[in-house]
Amino acid sequence: MAPQPSAPLGEFELVVLLAVARLPTAAYPLSIRDEIEARTGRAVSRPAVFITLERLEEKGLLSSLYGEPTPVRGGRAKRFFTPTPAGLRAIRHSLDTVAALTEGLEPLLRKR
Repeated sequence: MAPQPSAPLGEFELVVLLAVARLPTAAYPLSIRDEIEARTGRAVSRPAVFITLERLEEKGLLSSLYGEPTPVRGGRAKRFFTPTPAGLRAIRHSLDTVAALTEGLEPLLRKR
């Protein structure tokens, strides 16, 4: 069995990791924010996304690299993020935890 993450993911950390995983070739802060807003209907600030991305990278759950500079961005390069193997394990661990805690609660939690 693979080792579990040392600390559980926070709810927003999980949301950001999931958004990055959904955008394998285009996960940069603005696209990640847009993905979260589109999928959850939740307004998210760019700074909140960027701070969370930095924290997840410090934890070893994401890695990043810079793309080529583009004239559209005034010659600046976009920073792209990808989940690491540890990040994917953290997602699975969080989802497994939720599944274990909700098992048997389907009648109570059924959409109305």
